[in-house]
Amino acid sequence: MKNEARLFDIVMVFAFFVAVVYGVMTGVMTEDGVEPIGTVALILTGGLTLLVGSYIRFVGRRIPARPEDNEEAEVSDGAGELGFFSAGSYWPVGLAAFAALAGVSLAFMQIWLLIFAIIGLLVTIGGLVFEYHSGPSHH
Repeated sequence: MKNEARLFDIVMVFAFFVAVVYGVMTGVMTEDGVEPIGTVALILTGGLTLLVGSYIRFVGRRIPARPEDNEEAEVSDGAGELGFFSAGSYWPVGLAAFAALAGVSLAFMQIWLLIFAIIGLLVTIGGLVFEYHSGPSHH
């Protein structure tokens, strides 16, 4: 996971650098002073990429090294099962529909529709998470 953490570190450095350049340039080139919205957005972008990169680095230390992290790995080292992915699940369709409905209800400020969309989101998230949960196993 070193590559992923490095990618977020590069984006973080870029965002903070651009935030400084943007703040200085808007302060110098305009009569109104530093433009706060863009500067804050760039600083928050750098902060969020720092957060995600730190999390990936934290998790990467606790799991075994993957073939992607070994520079001397062969293609065959990555062979095998990668995980279980449900190909026949309809829950993501409902999840996307209720997320879109929540976005539309926020755009038009329809609180009653937003409440309905949030309830639908909670139901579909629960269905997606517990789709293959069959209860406590009896040994």
